[in-house]
Amino acid sequence: MLSGKTVLLGVTGGIAAYKVCELIRMYKRANAEVLVVCTPNALNFVTKLTLQNLSKNPVAVEEFDVKDFNPEHISYADRADIMVIAPATANTISKIAQGVCDNLLTSIACAFTKPVIIAPAMNCNMWENPVLQENLNKLHYEILEPESGYLACGYEGKGRLCALEKIFDKTVELLNFKPLNGKKIVITSGGTIEDIDPVRYISNYSSGKMGLALADVAKNLGADVTLITTKDVSRKYNVIKVKSALDMKAAVEKEFDSANCIIMAAAVADYRVKEISQQKMKKTSDDEISLTLVKNPDILKELCTRKKACPPDLLPSCPMIVGFCAESENLLENAKEKISRKGCDYLIANDISRKDIGFSSDYNEVTILDKNGGTKKLERADKRTIARRIFEEIYG
Repeated sequence: MLSGKTVLLGVTGGIAAYKVCELIRMYKRANAEVLVVCTPNALNFVTKLTLQNLSKNPVAVEEFDVKDFNPEHISYADRADIMVIAPATANTISKIAQGVCDNLLTSIACAFTKPVIIAPAMNCNMWENPVLQENLNKLHYEILEPESGYLACGYEGKGRLCALEKIFDKTVELLNFKPLNGKKIVITSGGTIEDIDPVRYISNYSSGKMGLALADVAKNLGADVTLITTKDVSRKYNVIKVKSALDMKAAVEKEFDSANCIIMAAAVADYRVKEISQQKMKKTSDDEISLTLVKNPDILKELCTRKKACPPDLLPSCPMIVGFCAESENLLENAKEKISRKGCDYLIANDISRKDIGFSSDYNEVTILDKNGGTKKLERADKRTIARRIFEEIYG
């Protein structure tokens, strides 16, 4: 995703410095070159050897460790496409704002003329200090504000380093990497709701988080996004709220002809009540109650059938169809059978038997199957990272 780009990562002396190890891995997975510059105090929280092994480059700390005729602060500024300072302490932020260049990192920042991202992390009282806020206002950089929560110092408030995914996404955005420009991506999410009566319904445990992550990442990558969801979602892209499987089917079919890719991440109910009661069903003296259920349409299969019916000359303009399957056993075997039966281009298989991934979790681990029999396992990661890697695979 970031092939040919060089990220200059500045690490300062805060407890959140250990988190940049995963940020480096995210950049490296996206094929970016990563150069790391630390303040001397940063090495109290994360080792130079660790950073070197992860970045596959020497880690610079000392300002006058010049190995050739180029001053290091200038050569680093020239080599990188973007500078990311994470975590950024109050000390380093204030120095940069005042033009103080007393170490290699602040000297590079002063000489850097390309995009800069600053992700502060500190005690909540330090963050709220008016002098620090005044210094932040002097910086014409992208400031990714800290998040609220429990802090290492024992306080609770605003000061935690923001999510690494937010730093990564902002890096991609500022480098104008938009591989999905000109593509319309339609994504479904959430569990459908099938009414029994005015107060009861049949549904499932789907939180809609995976579909929402896919939609957010697609938007960041430049796509024209339409999210069809059963959840209440407020986004700047097009969101269509639906309820039942039949509602979702109608909404997806309406988008078919204009879509370049349809991703069916929603958990669609297999059955619905044959006759919905218009009044609340009253409790009776009987110990049992019977409901007659009828099968819902198989939206994914119908989309694939519609694509197969496209004339050969129009087939390239038909959307790529990506399905999801949730399995509690024999994940790969069931997924292979499903992609063969449905006929989609890709199938994303989830193991819902694990409590650390899947429904309601912020994390997932999936296997991507393609129509030619290939498989690719994506190891456990947050759902935005999984979403990004899915797009890398299907559009790689």
